[in-house]
Amino acid sequence: MDCAVCGNELLGDRVVFHCSCGVYLHAHCWNKHVLQAHQPEFNIGVIDLNGEFEVRSANNNTETTSTEQPNQSTE
Repeated sequence: MDCAVCGNELLGDRVVFHCSCGVYLHAHCWNKHVLQAHQPEFNIGVIDLNGEFEVRSANNNTETTSTEQPNQSTE
């Protein structure tokens, strides 16, 4: 059996994760799988000296589809 992320063999004496989506992964491939396959929503920011989280940018998991045509100038 192979890891769903890196494709390398899952060895019997190593830790193997079984995700709720059904795939088997190396422990060190878990984060990559979650971010790529499940794409959870998250915010990027900083924590100030008071311990409050301040958002710098947001990831809303929305795909932007552009229906606009490229500008074509006829000179």
